[in-house]
Amino acid sequence: MLTVAALYHFTRFPDPAAIQGPLAKVACSNGVKGTLLLAPEGINGTIAGSRQGIDAVLAHIRALPGCADLEWKESPAETMPFSRMKVRLKREIVTMGQPDVDPTASVGHYVEARDWNALISAPDVAVIDTRNDYEVGIGSFEGAVDPGTRSFRDFPEWWQANAHRFEGKRIAMFCTGGIRCEKSTNYLLSQGVEDVFHLKGGILKYLEDVPAEDSKWQGECFVFDQRVSLTHGLQQGRHGLCHACRRPISPEDRLRPEFEDGVRCHRCVDEYSDADRQRFRERHRQITLAERRGQD
Repeated sequence: MLTVAALYHFTRFPDPAAIQGPLAKVACSNGVKGTLLLAPEGINGTIAGSRQGIDAVLAHIRALPGCADLEWKESPAETMPFSRMKVRLKREIVTMGQPDVDPTASVGHYVEARDWNALISAPDVAVIDTRNDYEVGIGSFEGAVDPGTRSFRDFPEWWQANAHRFEGKRIAMFCTGGIRCEKSTNYLLSQGVEDVFHLKGGILKYLEDVPAEDSKWQGECFVFDQRVSLTHGLQQGRHGLCHACRRPISPEDRLRPEFEDGVRCHRCVDEYSDADRQRFRERHRQITLAERRGQD
């Protein structure tokens, strides 16, 4: 059994490039795979490997400037959910495109998973899902507002157009692991919203800690690795991935006439050119051949 660790931490890295090489070396030498993003604002990513390998990488990260109190979330995986290890340099560890947003300065009130149900059940609380539309499409908290955004960069524009809907309300926000809420709650505070809360540890922590019988979560939680979706207890869900548009698809979606494995789904059927489709078919053919060779 492998361990998957999802992590992020906002801190100031004056020279992220100096961190990149040593971090990649530690991960690769310990058989750890996944993706880690480095930016002047901190670190973000998901990695998988043996218990010993994950512990080695986490120890290295915690020794970085300002990372001693790093927190992460773990879940099991029977097979490796990543094909290789990537440590990338970025402008932001999660892209919002708002240069004045600074989660190291202030964020909303953290709410533990065990206290989340009581908060979002209060009549004066508006619950907002800060994730992308395709993530919300397979699961969310009951009664949560879906901004319908294609990317996190779209959230500030959505808020500007919809802020009037939430006057007099306390705002409770959530995302997969918490990182997008760090930025979105800081953004709302900068916009004059006083009572802002967010789910500590995100949906993953809630699904880990809150029993299904007590849950206000409906559906599955999309994750950005080959597991695709998780349910309560962080068990793998039923969704797969459209390898053309990278959106989640259910077993029922695969039965739709628009679906062609590796080439298109009902959501992206009109989004690519014929040349793109041919390229996707050839890619899928090569992947299928490689898988068959591996089984021989």
